[in-house]
Amino acid sequence: MDTKPKMSGVTSPYQRNPDCKRSKHAGALNRISMRAVVTGGGGYCGYKLGCALASIGASVVLCDIHKPLWVIPSGVVWIETDIRDYRAILSVCEGADCVFHVASYGMSGTQQLHKKEIETVNINGTRFILNACKQKNIPRLVYTSSVNVVFGGLPIEDGDEESLPYFPIDKLVDHYSRTKSIAEQMVLAANGSSLEGGGTLHTCVLRPPGIYGPEEQRHLPRLAKIIERRLLSFKFGDPTVQMNWIHVENFVQAHILAAEALTPEKNYIASGQVYFIHDGEKSNLFEWLTPLFERLGCSKPWISIPTSLVYASATFMEHLHAILRPVVDLPPLLTRNEVQNISVTHTFRIDKARAQLGYRPQKFDFADSVDHYIESRPRSRYKLFLKVLFTLIVISILFFLSSKLGGLSVLHFFKERRH
Repeated sequence: MDTKPKMSGVTSPYQRNPDCKRSKHAGALNRISMRAVVTGGGGYCGYKLGCALASIGASVVLCDIHKPLWVIPSGVVWIETDIRDYRAILSVCEGADCVFHVASYGMSGTQQLHKKEIETVNINGTRFILNACKQKNIPRLVYTSSVNVVFGGLPIEDGDEESLPYFPIDKLVDHYSRTKSIAEQMVLAANGSSLEGGGTLHTCVLRPPGIYGPEEQRHLPRLAKIIERRLLSFKFGDPTVQMNWIHVENFVQAHILAAEALTPEKNYIASGQVYFIHDGEKSNLFEWLTPLFERLGCSKPWISIPTSLVYASATFMEHLHAILRPVVDLPPLLTRNEVQNISVTHTFRIDKARAQLGYRPQKFDFADSVDHYIESRPRSRYKLFLKVLFTLIVISILFFLSSKLGGLSVLHFFKERRH
């Protein structure tokens, strides 16, 4: 693996960016003097955060193993960096005074089943970032965590940071959630650590739910493909189940405010703190996805299937994936973690972020992101026979499991993990 950092576009790792367009929320944020590193800068959220920082005066380095899909504006630097390579991390952190650790692996889909990659990126990569901050005298670290560190399939209604404990790591059904919980606790434990050149490391953690926005590449395209293949012609879970989402602009706003709240000017108010962040609203997934069904010309799910059956199917597909992976990386329709996220209410309060960070989420319409996706995506190349084939496979699995496991209850699975 080539670990030598590569620069794109400019010769200096830190330059002001006059060409970056200001984010919609930038007018509400003060101009800042910051030399920032954004890990995961090749991804959607990291890239958007980097551009927003540059638009309000920061000098920004995006580091990622992959180059951003979007144009890198003048003044923003992308450095090809493997988060698992400590020497590369040390190089990219040279001269920085704040790190936004956004990089992660295994959030959804097939990636959730790649345990080795998840652990090396989420745990080892975070350890490397913390060590680099101490060695390179970087006083601020903002870590992007996940609501999954406290949610493991048991209902949460308007949970807050103080009352919710970490969900037992050995009871979480997916490796991503387990490793994010471990990494988050590492980051919090490092708060107050001494820097080699003197001074103190101040860290804080943000816990977003699912992220959406124009050009988002993870959730929306995958959901669209599933819907177009008629693989989401069924629904499950109580229709009153609710969850939160966060638009990328609100995600960016929270991260910039968190970095400012780790400064002496803000009395280090965010030092050692955890914050839930989202749009300030909650909704049922199937209702929230209505604009996507409509724009794709597909009817909303009308077949109701027991959640226990879908959970059992996801369990079967995960085991099948493990068996077949040496030959083929078979993508599951849904993982057990995703079934839990859809079928069990988990909503959170953002009062703490509002009060301590000054976080003020803007209102966004998911339909706008759907419109942008439909208008910009290439035409689908899927053939009718492939849609029929996939549908038949899923229906066959569901009916088989129904005859064998119809008496199971999803709550049975969740209650077992309590003990």
